[in-house]
Amino acid sequence: MDYSQFLAMKQEISLLVLFLLVFLSDTFASNRGCKTIGGLTCVLFGLFTLWGFCPVVIGSDTVTAFEGMYETSPAIVAIKNILNVGVLIVLIQSLKWTASENQVIRRGEFYELLLLTLFGMYLMMSGRHFLVFVIGLECASLPLAAMVAFNKHRYESHEAAAKYILTAVFSSAVLLMGLSFVYGLTGSLYYGHIADSMFSASTSNIVMLVVALAFVISGLGFKLSLVPFHLWTADVYQGAPTSVTSYLSVISKGSAAFAFLVILWQVFGQVYSEAWEWMLYALIILTITIGNLFAIRQQNLKRFLAFSSISQAGYIMLGIIGDNAMGEAALMFYILVYIFSNLAAFGVIGAIENNCGKVSMTDYNGLYKTNPRLAVTMMLAMFSLAGIPPFAGFFSKFFIFTSAINQGSVAIYVLVLIALINTIISLYYYLLVVKAMFIKEEDEFTVAPFRSALTERIGMWVCVAGILGLGLVSWFYDSLLSVVGF
Repeated sequence: MDYSQFLAMKQEISLLVLFLLVFLSDTFASNRGCKTIGGLTCVLFGLFTLWGFCPVVIGSDTVTAFEGMYETSPAIVAIKNILNVGVLIVLIQSLKWTASENQVIRRGEFYELLLLTLFGMYLMMSGRHFLVFVIGLECASLPLAAMVAFNKHRYESHEAAAKYILTAVFSSAVLLMGLSFVYGLTGSLYYGHIADSMFSASTSNIVMLVVALAFVISGLGFKLSLVPFHLWTADVYQGAPTSVTSYLSVISKGSAAFAFLVILWQVFGQVYSEAWEWMLYALIILTITIGNLFAIRQQNLKRFLAFSSISQAGYIMLGIIGDNAMGEAALMFYILVYIFSNLAAFGVIGAIENNCGKVSMTDYNGLYKTNPRLAVTMMLAMFSLAGIPPFAGFFSKFFIFTSAINQGSVAIYVLVLIALINTIISLYYYLLVVKAMFIKEEDEFTVAPFRSALTERIGMWVCVAGILGLGLVSWFYDSLLSVVGF
């Protein structure tokens, strides 16, 4: 084996070096030095994120390594950089929580587990062999269970971790069952070899292929919280620490969505109309509709955003329907906007929870009177998630709908119409939060006036800048289109 092939894995190797630096600092630093590990991780990861945008990393060509098992390209580097931005925001917003009395002794482990999961997500997106994909999937999933259980003094955190790990194990088993069928049909686990075999597949194998693909989509559906594989989501989001919930809702979902796109396009694209078109249509309609309807009933804001994220996953899947460069760019842009919008909402929730432990929607009644800046930040996040112009969420939905409609079939028009109707439903429940903060009056406010930590404010400022900037400047979407080669 030529070890120079590892040079193709620039971002993965650099992330492992960063992980080792954090691990060694946490292991050998003095008690005084351990207090700076959070800031050190943020600085190092910030430099790593900036380095990812350098031309030497982005490149201009697709590069493969290890006999085609690994691939990187400008589009793959771009989605990794998008996720890096989200991770950096999560790290900044979590500094106060990790420095709290109950978590300070374990904050090094939090950063190490987070970096390990990100490494697994990198492998998921760059893998072009299902062995590499499964290794990345498990590397991303298992440390997340430990992160969900990080509040070891809370029963809800333990319960959430148990539900998450059991669901992760079951979904991996379902996925591996599907992959075993795929291997039996094609004799290979390489994406390209499987696609070639699909092209020449006989009619008699189509039924077995549909069964295999159903297992694969089911296994990936658990990771994305697609209905009906979403039942773990609300309980895990509610029980996990807010910083972990925000990471789960945007980074984990974004990486899984891009990996899902690659697998469906590159592996099963030849049998789109015969095998998985109707499956994806049904999943999208169920996911968007049920996510919206259940979100209306929620009073706990973390459960509320859990069902919101389920609905958003359905919209993200519309980018896969497009099956073209515009669909890929729209999906990447949607993930970028979703990162800023959702992390802004979780930033407000985390700041209030760290101060007074309140996470119920009724606790936010009259928030504008006591904490106007937090209320405005949450309002902008809700407007963006709802898709109200001129905020970034409107354009992300516009591009995702446009990419889907370009396929031109009647079924697509019906699907997009249902998605648009659901957008109106989502507008209603997002405005419930705004109504509580700005309209509902309370004789005695639950959340007293307070000043959030500097790191929490920095995270929210970045998110607000992203919500406004991505809505007003079209350059970001044009850049993604040029990266994917549209």
